[in-house]
Amino acid sequence: QVQLVESGGGLVQAGGSLRLSCAASGRTFSRNPMGWFRQAPGKERVFVAAISWTGGSTDYADSVKGRFTISRDNAKNTVYLQMNSLKPEDTAVYYCAVDPILGSSSASYWGQGTLVTVSS
Repeated sequence: QVQLVESGGGLVQAGGSLRLSCAASGRTFSRNPMGWFRQAPGKERVFVAAISWTGGSTDYADSVKGRFTISRDNAKNTVYLQMNSLKPEDTAVYYCAVDPILGSSSASYWGQGTLVTVSS
């Protein structure tokens, strides 16, 4: 059974940092692109960042460019999202995804989400 388990969310003040982790189990995703999405209260789920299976290519939503960094460790079957200079508008549930389809909110697998709250 495939499972994606996110961790690292929490409450942080504006300007602070958090590092999200997503550990996959049930099968290896070392040959799959992975990504992060987020869903703010009352809004649709939107793309945040994606990374190729080699880690050599990344993509970011304009709203997080220069502040967030996605990375992966294929040996650990884990993907990360380093979030710096956090803003209140970054408050959302963050979801890890396998095979994200850029330009959409679709993916092959989803985690259960981890809540990030940024206070002003």
